[in-house]
Amino acid sequence: MNLRQLAAPRFLGGRAIDFPTILLAAARLGYAARGLVYVGLGTIVLLAAADLTPRAKGARGVLETWAAWPLGSVLIGVVAAGLIGFAAWRGVQAVFDADRHGTSAKGWAVRVGQAISGLVYGGLALSALELLDVLEDVGEADEEQGAQETARMILGAPHGDSLLIAAGAVVIAFGIGNVVQGLMQDFAKRLACDDRICRRVVPLAKIGYAARGAASLPLGGFLVLAGIEARASQAHSWGQALQVIERQPLGSVILGVLAMGLIAFGLFGFVEARFRHIKPPEALET
Repeated sequence: MNLRQLAAPRFLGGRAIDFPTILLAAARLGYAARGLVYVGLGTIVLLAAADLTPRAKGARGVLETWAAWPLGSVLIGVVAAGLIGFAAWRGVQAVFDADRHGTSAKGWAVRVGQAISGLVYGGLALSALELLDVLEDVGEADEEQGAQETARMILGAPHGDSLLIAAGAVVIAFGIGNVVQGLMQDFAKRLACDDRICRRVVPLAKIGYAARGAASLPLGGFLVLAGIEARASQAHSWGQALQVIERQPLGSVILGVLAMGLIAFGLFGFVEARFRHIKPPEALET
């Protein structure tokens, strides 16, 4: 079955449904789910900066925190569904060039980034579904041990030290790219909103992307260091890398600023869920 056949209307209970409509709904739910995850991340990092929680956490840690809430399993289930939809949308963006980036070097770079993003959020969705199966064990997970175990497995592979250095370099490149995007990107082009609304919400994107990029740099640095020294113990989780920042002079202030930026990125996710231009690939257009 090709993409056009998949896009052909189906009928459910006498009503026509079509793939582009489902894709649009999945994408919007996905942007909202990503926004919720980043608001949660930023909030926990902000609490850590104010010494109101023991440490910053990564995305899985946020899910584990939610699991302890009343109706937390419902929230995690909704977020998991949204992230699955977002991962699917990223796949469509990357494979079928839904955003019309083309096949130039820059276009392919953007599409590869979208593919990697889809894999990351798909993995987070799987983690959320796993938590739904083992809610009684959520307190046993340790992101730091998981990061070091993954680094240990990579180092055990042929040329593992080089692979770990390369992974760290990719994370650093992602971080720098996000900072540049936050400073240079015209985010209003992505949105179907009037000028008044765009002027209010675009600063959320600029601050958010820059903060997300800056918050990723320590993680990449520790991965590179683990590869250079061939020591898995040097690998840190995302949350632990941020905690290292907090222990530096003015670290709590820096961590607080990053936290506010991550919250801004999450809030922009809700804006994208409502206003982002989302077009089906040309292969789906009639």
